[in-house]
Amino acid sequence: MLTFNLIRKNSLLSVILILSLSFNSCKKKNDETLYEVNEVELLPTNVNKTRLKTNEQYVSILYANLFQKALSANKVYDVSQCFESIGDQAIAREVLISNFMNKPGVIIPTVTQMNSNIDQFIIDTYKRFYIRQPTEAEKQFLHQTILADPNITPELVYFSFALSDEYMYY
Repeated sequence: MLTFNLIRKNSLLSVILILSLSFNSCKKKNDETLYEVNEVELLPTNVNKTRLKTNEQYVSILYANLFQKALSANKVYDVSQCFESIGDQAIAREVLISNFMNKPGVIIPTVTQMNSNIDQFIIDTYKRFYIRQPTEAEKQFLHQTILADPNITPELVYFSFALSDEYMYY
């Protein structure tokens, strides 16, 4: 009989413990917690760039990117006629970029300016040539490339941006 009372007492304690735990257990709060997260637009890097620039567009946009001013319509026409006379358009673009970079008045940061704030140089270059922010991967890659090679100059970076596939489209 003593065993029965002991079992009954333990059972009663177990039931009371279970009931008290169930009433005091985790409950969903009614308050709404607000986590402030910055919204980031996630798009591919060249999502809206599907139309190839004409030679006239390429020349005028390149001039504007390098000199920060517009090229006259007569000059755009003259340069685009040179494009028409050369069969290999890639070589024509390389010669054009080279000629523009050797003209007085071209606005390119110095190596010292580039190296003093590489991240800002990268952001400014992407905005200048691609009219967009660089992705974190692009920023990291270009940053590491500039740090790894002391021969990289802003002229080389600008040259490569102006010859890139993305720059050919708008």
